[in-house]
Amino acid sequence: MSNGNATEARVPGFWPSLREAVMGSSQDFTEGSIGRAIVLLAVPMVLEMIMESLFGVVDVFWVAHLGADAITTVGLTETCLTIVFVIALGLSMGATAMVARRIGEKDEAAAGLVAVQAIVVGLVVSGIAAAVGYFYAADLLRLMGATENVVKIGTGYTRMIFGGSATIFLLFLINAVFRGAGDAVVAMRALWIANIVNICLNPCLIFGIGPFPRLGVTGSAVGTTIGRGIGVMFQLWILTSGRGRFVIRAPQVRLDFAVMARMIRLSLSAIFQYLVQMASWIGVVRIIASFGSAAAAANTLAIRIIIFAILPSWGMSNAAATLVGQNLGAGKPERAELSVWRTGFYNMVFLGAVGLIFIAFAERIIALFTSDPAVVPIAVTGLRLLSYGNISYAYGMVVTAAFNGAGDTFTPTVLNLICFWVCQIPVAWLLAFHTSLGPRGAFIAVVVSDSLLALLGVLWFRRGTWKRTVV
Repeated sequence: MSNGNATEARVPGFWPSLREAVMGSSQDFTEGSIGRAIVLLAVPMVLEMIMESLFGVVDVFWVAHLGADAITTVGLTETCLTIVFVIALGLSMGATAMVARRIGEKDEAAAGLVAVQAIVVGLVVSGIAAAVGYFYAADLLRLMGATENVVKIGTGYTRMIFGGSATIFLLFLINAVFRGAGDAVVAMRALWIANIVNICLNPCLIFGIGPFPRLGVTGSAVGTTIGRGIGVMFQLWILTSGRGRFVIRAPQVRLDFAVMARMIRLSLSAIFQYLVQMASWIGVVRIIASFGSAAAAANTLAIRIIIFAILPSWGMSNAAATLVGQNLGAGKPERAELSVWRTGFYNMVFLGAVGLIFIAFAERIIALFTSDPAVVPIAVTGLRLLSYGNISYAYGMVVTAAFNGAGDTFTPTVLNLICFWVCQIPVAWLLAFHTSLGPRGAFIAVVVSDSLLALLGVLWFRRGTWKRTVV
């Protein structure tokens, strides 16, 4: 008993663990404190996501100096890129699940083989996306409703962004490999490097500062692509130099169609998951927008505020996915399950606190962004209503990530179909158009569907069938 107490006493506290999370850790996540494992994984994952979102912020900030048509170019191109991001996210989900399982099994060579297949698939798919975007850039902008002036100044931007699709796919996929291996700090650093380069190059290439050519809006695409490309070079260096949790050696650099097919099979369900979410959200936005530009603007404000505030929740959810995959690989399904409940509880506490703040101070928070009398009341109501669903959303997102981490991408796909297409869209339509609620009805439908997702997800998770998933 005394030895166990001594071991427990040697577990670092929160602040030492937080410092280790940022600096890097060699912790075996199939052993030791689960709470500490969540901190070590979640913190760098949160910082990674902030860095990923920073790409869009930096691009829009500098491009905004060029006028409305340049901003429109960026917005329309990002909309076209949505399908690219969906595919990249889906593929990364399959890669994370398989690498986590192999690392849990202590089979680093097999993890390296999975990483190679992920890179190959990413290059093939990105090659197709690059070809389509490069040759049909102007047509894509016209398809999105761009004016001829936007097409004229924006074709180069769209062509460059799509032409650099490989950097998008590889950044996502290799970071997914690192997350699956529990090397979240490396994934974070890759995006730090990419963003620093992007922040430095964007104004130089847009405005022609110093020795750089003045490329206008196209310069933003060039800077972003170069930044992502350097981030990918850093990733590949870590993978092959032995400075990460595992190394890709010459014997693993080969095609293994069985491993590749397994990863693609897992990824297809994950891709469909994201498509279901994206399509349902577009439907809700469309319903809200039918009540006018004020309602649409209010929805945009409320959602942007909530998304920024819940970044730590996504980090915790990704941590849960890694812990589930690695512990299943180590033959410890009970520890995997406990990790999910523990992460869900932490997430509930965090999002519950955020929800209380948003409910109590909604007017003051919205006032920081707009004083438009038509937008403010709808945005305040939307922020409050959406915050009421934080508790259920906390568990729903963790359980969904846990299924994916176990390699069971089919179950959350079914849950998304039920909750978002069968429930969310019809309820939003009914409450918005057939009651006096108006746009508030759509917000209520989001809370209802998220609560249903959490309830069904928890019930399905408790059945334990995910523990027997083969990846």
